[in-house]
Amino acid sequence: MTPDTPPAGPAGPPALAPFRYPAFRAIWIANLASNMGSMIQSVGAAWLMTELTRSHLLIALVQAGATIPIMLLGIFAGAIADNFDRRRVMLAAQTGMLIVSAALTVTTWMGAIGPLLLLFFTLAVGCGTALNAPAWQASVRLQVGARDLPQAIALNTIAFNLARSVGPALGGLIISFSGPATAFALNALSYVALIVVLLRWHPEVAAPARTPMLAAIGDGIRFCMQSNPVRRVLIRGFAFGLGAMGFQALLPSLVRDRLHGTETVYGLCLGAFGAGSIFAALWVGEARRRWGSDRLVSVAALVFAAALLPVALAHSAPGVMAAAFVAGGAWVSTLTTLNVAMQFRSPEAILGRCLSIYQAVTFGAMALGAWLLGFAADLWSLPAAILLAAAWLVLTALVLPFLAPMPRRDEGRIIP
Repeated sequence: MTPDTPPAGPAGPPALAPFRYPAFRAIWIANLASNMGSMIQSVGAAWLMTELTRSHLLIALVQAGATIPIMLLGIFAGAIADNFDRRRVMLAAQTGMLIVSAALTVTTWMGAIGPLLLLFFTLAVGCGTALNAPAWQASVRLQVGARDLPQAIALNTIAFNLARSVGPALGGLIISFSGPATAFALNALSYVALIVVLLRWHPEVAAPARTPMLAAIGDGIRFCMQSNPVRRVLIRGFAFGLGAMGFQALLPSLVRDRLHGTETVYGLCLGAFGAGSIFAALWVGEARRRWGSDRLVSVAALVFAAALLPVALAHSAPGVMAAAFVAGGAWVSTLTTLNVAMQFRSPEAILGRCLSIYQAVTFGAMALGAWLLGFAADLWSLPAAILLAAAWLVLTALVLPFLAPMPRRDEGRIIP
């Protein structure tokens, strides 16, 4: 199972080395377009919910709805990714999300959308994401060599956050001029490019060994629970996801109620978050080598918590945007580091299951955090909920380096 051979010649900057592989380059560009559409739809759904209800909880559940399926279905999706052709799994997931987004477009255009129906469509897209994610993450090894794997993961993160920086602002403008139905339609179209690229990509892979679904899931869970380094990575992912999701989940309410802003302001705040993520993704590999994973993850959690303080107290968009930029950098520093740690410590035969378990734990924590903090905002206030998230991140950043330190560089590594 080998990736396409890159052409001979100068390697170029190490951070950009994966672009030498034709398959990675084509998939990266198509994935950027798909991520852009997803961000536009995410802004449309979140802002549409603020127009349909005054409940902070329901608004926060738009973000939770995108991640709950990863928690509930992710482990099954990981077993599917290991038992079947990963390219075909991704094609099925992308096609399903295209159909759901098209249905959301038509329903919104007809004026038949309501809060619960919007959550249903959000959950349906989340199911497609849950099916796609393990196969997508595991397929990176098929696109580049092992030496370039960390850089490929970082570049995929940059693609996601480049879309996060531009997509929300673009989504806000689209909604302000033509309404959310147009945003949903653009997302449906964005899946087409990635589907075409996947149809043309034919990696040389051995037929996967089929294992009964429950037995396959059991093997993945057993490995993750028995591997002490992997178990500690999962703990750190859960702790960070639980507190960090509060920013994105409560941001629509914050813009509407505290800043008295429009969908454009909301998009710009998300854009600043994405810009910070891109900035951090460019140097996170060097920071990880220089400081180590444990220190980087702990400092990033403290930085994210510090960024939440002005968000809780701010009454102006520029202040929130500046804090969002910092939070975005801390977000990508943490999640990229955790992803690399899982990739390098997971056997190829069960890679999809290991990554799905990581995503189920981390994104499940995000869904739980969105629900809890949305409930806290309804019960107390928006600032109180945001400060609660900051306090949790500070506590875990100080305690977990002792209770669940990130694996050392060579601890439990499977890929040299």
